[in-house]
Amino acid sequence: MSEQWTTANIPDQHGRVAVVTGANTGLGYETAKALAERGASVVLAVRDVEKGRQAAGGMTGDVTVQALDLTSLDSVRTAAADLRSRFDRIDLLINNAGVMYTPKQTTHDGFETQFGTNHLGHFALTGLLLDRMLPVPGSRVVTVSSAGHRIRAAIHFDDLQWERSYSRVGAYGQSKLANLMFTYELQRRLATHGTTIAVAAHPGVSSTELARNTPAALRLPLTWLAPLLTQSPAMGALPTLRAATDPATLGAQYFGPGGFSEIRGYPRLVTSSPMSYEVAVQQRLWAASEALTGVTFPVLHSGSERHAESTR
Repeated sequence: MSEQWTTANIPDQHGRVAVVTGANTGLGYETAKALAERGASVVLAVRDVEKGRQAAGGMTGDVTVQALDLTSLDSVRTAAADLRSRFDRIDLLINNAGVMYTPKQTTHDGFETQFGTNHLGHFALTGLLLDRMLPVPGSRVVTVSSAGHRIRAAIHFDDLQWERSYSRVGAYGQSKLANLMFTYELQRRLATHGTTIAVAAHPGVSSTELARNTPAALRLPLTWLAPLLTQSPAMGALPTLRAATDPATLGAQYFGPGGFSEIRGYPRLVTSSPMSYEVAVQQRLWAASEALTGVTFPVLHSGSERHAESTR
């Protein structure tokens, strides 16, 4: 596998449909733009539709916009229904959108914002769209995690919503660890179907709007060090693009920058933390996510089931 993988390595994407969450800015924008340039029909699934339209205006190819607010399960269900009505097939679902180090707050459904947005919203969206992917050979669910999954990270089953105490860093770490555990458990469930795979990626340290909530004590030092520690959103999007399009990619693989400490560089296969591979925790998180969102994945358990169901 080449260590200098770039957008030039993306195979032709004509005939493929790609849904990219959070695609109006930063990593999502660069991901969507590259896929559209290679011929994919790309849907920018974004909270602010007007910003989505402005982003689409900066791209070439077949690019449309879909309203999606991951902090609202009602919005997730509406978006999934809209996408299902528009497309008989989805080749790529790229769970890219996210928030980082937010002050303590909750989503419309009462979930801690980072866990609710980064994990639960994408869990629900994937479940509600999966039957549009399973019949499509080569389809992929790509979920964007972070090196932050190693920092003060654990799945706090006794307090998933951080109601007893709150740590911006710890809550972000939990959400990004959950992204990886979701990917690995989803791949385990997909393996018998032989068409769709689940893959993960992380961007290293990229200069995007995601870091706007960085604690004040760190903001100035990071500003000084930014030229050494960060890379452009276009470079940061490469691990996601490789996970989504490299023909050699296998389920449950994880891509990140190939440079020092995976901070920057061209994408390569990397490994996640030992905790992320704990199967019992993955399965417990899956069960908790189904209970919290009301979205199940019955199609992965029984061939007679054709649709993800909402039980809430």
